[in-house]
Amino acid sequence: MIKNLYMNKIGRNAKIASLQISKISIERRNAVLKQFNRYLKTNSKSILISNKKDIINARTKKISDSMIDRLKLDNKKIKKIINSIEEIIKFKDPLNITLSSWKRPNGLIIKKVSIPIGVIGVIYESRPNVTSDVSALCFKTGNVVILRGGSEAFHSNKILAKLFRKALKSKKCNENCVQFIEKKSRNNVDYLLSRMKDYIDVIIPRGGKNLVKKVLKKSTVSTIGHYEGLCHVYIDREADLNMSKKIVKNSKMRNVSICGAAETLLLDKKCLKTHCLPILNLLKNQGCKIIGDKKIKNFFSNKIKIATEKDWKTEYLSPKISVKCVNGVNEAIGHINKYGSSHTDSIVTKNKKTAKKFLSQVNSAIAVHNASTQFADGGEFGFGAEVGISTNKLHPRGPIGIKQLTTYKYVLEGKGQIRK
Repeated sequence: MIKNLYMNKIGRNAKIASLQISKISIERRNAVLKQFNRYLKTNSKSILISNKKDIINARTKKISDSMIDRLKLDNKKIKKIINSIEEIIKFKDPLNITLSSWKRPNGLIIKKVSIPIGVIGVIYESRPNVTSDVSALCFKTGNVVILRGGSEAFHSNKILAKLFRKALKSKKCNENCVQFIEKKSRNNVDYLLSRMKDYIDVIIPRGGKNLVKKVLKKSTVSTIGHYEGLCHVYIDREADLNMSKKIVKNSKMRNVSICGAAETLLLDKKCLKTHCLPILNLLKNQGCKIIGDKKIKNFFSNKIKIATEKDWKTEYLSPKISVKCVNGVNEAIGHINKYGSSHTDSIVTKNKKTAKKFLSQVNSAIAVHNASTQFADGGEFGFGAEVGISTNKLHPRGPIGIKQLTTYKYVLEGKGQIRK
């Protein structure tokens, strides 16, 4: 691949900024975030005008309604962005914290101390709020970020990144702590993934399955993220009916286009007579399309389509759900571990022993008891916001917030000790 002067410049700028950001006090970092919030408030009209351009372009390109829903900003969503930044400001400095320490027999003191990761590349789709959340989280944690948003949200992302850089400049911080790749060529993404190892410490993809697959396939840099949100709700034989209805409705229908939305409902065969019709009729009345296995079809309605092997593996991101009858918690766990994406899975039951078994055995980054899968969100975890959700087995896992954007070093303090 030919050298990309534009991307190399971004990489060099990021590396320089990463050396400078470590010297910025928590007071100045918070001052930048407060200034950014002020700019969000005073420039809300300009933000919405930029977003309207993206919406018009998206409709011209016949982008799906669920994608447009992710893309669209309004005053309420801008207020939500501001609130997220305010929450991030409240967090204590996550850097230079002694996570653990111990003294060796020779008197050597060893400390494990939190530090920034360095330079983070974030590739994402649709949601403009990611630009604000990621910029704020990375700066708070002493990380430099290179942003590559989807072309569908170009104008929205551009103005938000511009405002953050303006806030950095106003507080005499290096603007390149946050850089937005403005050139739309996909070659820039390929170059970011394959030729910028010397500049970038980690890549975080946030978007659909195809985007994540591409990143994992092409990246020469470590990656953090998840393929898709194939989330399940399991209704156990000892589940309260009213609680089950509330949780299933919220898990599926609160927002069908997010990765924490439930895509498969598992019903214990012992509760079919009491729970199946009330729950599925509730979903149907909410406009949700239901497909199920033979037992569900026979019990609920002959008009529904029979679920195929492909359906159990599908993230719909729409008002559609696959429903399966299972023979107890063991079969539910087996189904989730076979077809799930290790994202978020929930059990509804009064039985604490059954819940404990489910929570310990499902291979999920987030395992839930008696609550909605849509709590799979950094804001709901009290992280203020999130860069994304990771299903990686190695650090970090689950929502990636303040603490997850730090790594550590070992600091050894001695009094002249030498090794024998």
